[in-house]
Amino acid sequence: MIKAFLFDLDGTLVDTLGDIASIMNGFLRSKGWPEHPTEAFRTMVGRGFANLVRSATPAEASADLERLYQEAFVLYEAAGAGESRPYPGTIEALRSLSDAGAALAVVSNKPEPIAARVIGALFPGLRFALVRGGRDGQPFKPDPTGALEAATACGVTPRECAFVGDSDVDMRTAVAAGMLPVGAAWGFRGEAELRDAGAVVIAASMADVPPLLGYSY
Repeated sequence: MIKAFLFDLDGTLVDTLGDIASIMNGFLRSKGWPEHPTEAFRTMVGRGFANLVRSATPAEASADLERLYQEAFVLYEAAGAGESRPYPGTIEALRSLSDAGAALAVVSNKPEPIAARVIGALFPGLRFALVRGGRDGQPFKPDPTGALEAATACGVTPRECAFVGDSDVDMRTAVAAGMLPVGAAWGFRGEAELRDAGAVVIAASMADVPPLLGYSY
């Protein structure tokens, strides 16, 4: 029976696409490199900031990725929540779950300090048992380490968790952790990718998530 809800951040709780595109294109512009359409970043995000930098920069820059990562990270961290906003109905859905006694957590590949700042800025007053972001030297999703850590922080077993995310990475994380994979169809990737990666439930909007409290899986 589902008692806790673990959420991805980018493309699930918060629409960060415009900010990510703006930050990365500004960085690319500063180097004299080609920029990318905002929509192109939909498939670049989700596997950690280092992979985003690798995907966005030209192939000839691959030998210098560590320095480029550090430079881009400074810009990313300074932006904080930027112009990003929660998806419609997100705050209401989270409050509904919390009021009903569900535990909440965030498990993202976004660098942890930035993930924590975004959550603090955009979801004041909401209690999360854990905001688990990407950590240098530790495995990223779809490795289940972060998700299992979040289940422990929520005081539940993995089987009592729903993992809500918008990408194949999130669904594979849920499957690996033994959690209910809930696909966020409103996010960056789309329903087909979510189903192919193992989504058991497809949520059309955040309003579809609170009814999963108590779901038997």
